[in-house]
Amino acid sequence: EVQLVESGGGLVQAGGSLRLSCAVSGFTFDDYAIGWFRQAPGKEREGVSFLSTLDGNTYYADSVKGRFTISSNNNKNTVYLHMNNLKPEDTAVYYCALGLALVVLTRASEYDYWGQGTQVTVSS
Repeated sequence: EVQLVESGGGLVQAGGSLRLSCAVSGFTFDDYAIGWFRQAPGKEREGVSFLSTLDGNTYYADSVKGRFTISSNNNKNTVYLHMNNLKPEDTAVYYCALGLALVVLTRASEYDYWGQGTQVTVSS
């Protein structure tokens, strides 16, 4: 059974940084597509950062480009979202998702497995 467990959320002041982690277990293939999504109260889910572990290709939403970085460890069993220069509008529950693909996936409907989410709150 594939499981994704996010961690690293919390409360941070505007301009600060956080690193989210997504631990991947139960996946039998070497490579996959991974994405970080977020959802703020009253808003639709938004995809922010995406990675293909096969070739390392990444894609970022304009709202986070230059501030967020997605990466994985050498074993590809943990994926990170490094978030710098955080803004109050980054406040949301952040979810990681895994897709059974070897290319970058940018739409939520393309992902097969989801974590439970971790709260990120940025104070002004």
